[in-house]
Amino acid sequence: MTKPGPKTWILVAVVLAAGAGLAWRSLQGPALPVYRLETRPLVQTVVATGRVVNHSRVQAGSEVTGIVIERRVKEGDRVAAGDVLAVLRSDDLAAKLREAEGALLSLRRSVRPQAEAALRQAEAQLLQAQREKQRRADLVARQLVSAELAEQATQAEVVARAAADRARAAAMALAPGGSDERQAIERVEAAKAAVAKTVIRAARAGTVLTRNAEPGDLVQPARVLFDLALDGPTEILLPVDEKNLSVLKLGQTAICITEAFPSQPFAARLSYIAPSVDAQRGTAELRLTVDPVPAFLRQDMTVSVNVQTGARDAALVVPNDALLDVSGDRAALRLLRDGRIVRVPVQIGLRSLALTEIIAGATAGDVVLASAAAVDRADGARARPAPQALPATGSAAETRREIPVRFN
Repeated sequence: MTKPGPKTWILVAVVLAAGAGLAWRSLQGPALPVYRLETRPLVQTVVATGRVVNHSRVQAGSEVTGIVIERRVKEGDRVAAGDVLAVLRSDDLAAKLREAEGALLSLRRSVRPQAEAALRQAEAQLLQAQREKQRRADLVARQLVSAELAEQATQAEVVARAAADRARAAAMALAPGGSDERQAIERVEAAKAAVAKTVIRAARAGTVLTRNAEPGDLVQPARVLFDLALDGPTEILLPVDEKNLSVLKLGQTAICITEAFPSQPFAARLSYIAPSVDAQRGTAELRLTVDPVPAFLRQDMTVSVNVQTGARDAALVVPNDALLDVSGDRAALRLLRDGRIVRVPVQIGLRSLALTEIIAGATAGDVVLASAAAVDRADGARARPAPQALPATGSAAETRREIPVRFN
């Protein structure tokens, strides 16, 4: 029988060593992905997509029916209060103004003189009736005429006095400042006001957003001709998921980026939080004030907003995927201690899109299992660490998670 050579013993030793290594690794448990807790700066943000809105928007239209004969502004034009936006033509209103002005002129030049002449005539007739009444009364006293003639004279005087009163009232109504003249003047002013409505003006200073009228168009009172954004604070309307309301407070700062100018971020401040939640979308409306306003900002621009709701210069952080059973400020972690899995409760603080602050329950240097690795792993089970790097703030792990929003 041939004795084993040196090579054989070497091969046997290698096999035994490999077997021992495998047995040792088997006793240590499987290699699982882990993170090592460390301290680093942390910023908590709420990220969503909104749109630019001006403080106020108004619609300008016509109060009368007419044909557009002139349009003086276009989209993007700046207008001051009182500036003319468009001019209409309305033959009916112009005819009513001419009619009212003619009636006033006729009152002053014709009707009033006639009323004054009628008053003078009525007063003269009244004087004549009074003299005739007195004359007949004297004749009756001397028994030269019958009492019936005196009664007739008295009745004639009553009729003449009534006629004089009517003429005086008519003359007073037609006199300068009288009721008839005031009514005629009011009709003229009303007609002028109606004609003035054919000139459509800007009620306040602002910027023309849209125009819906061209020369030759027939417009009516219900039609909107211009949309204007009034001068005033520029805001960003931002719907956010209701779950973020607990960390949002008035005065918080935000960084905004438009899709049109992504390389020019600008700052905004949270100035309004809606008191109610949209039940259908589960969102609450925020308004952020922009000051100063970038020159490129336009009404209804889409804006990505990052509201800073908290920050730590140094926080003990863990990746979000390592957290288990999160409820409010409580959660759990699976730590790897002395080669065994240990479940520990922790208190959490600020949360970013990738990292969460650990306030209590764990310390720097602790080895934490990723949640996927911790699934179905019993407490006390053995495992070996397969270290993973913590996500870096601003890395792909913190890519924006925008809330899809449909604007009406």
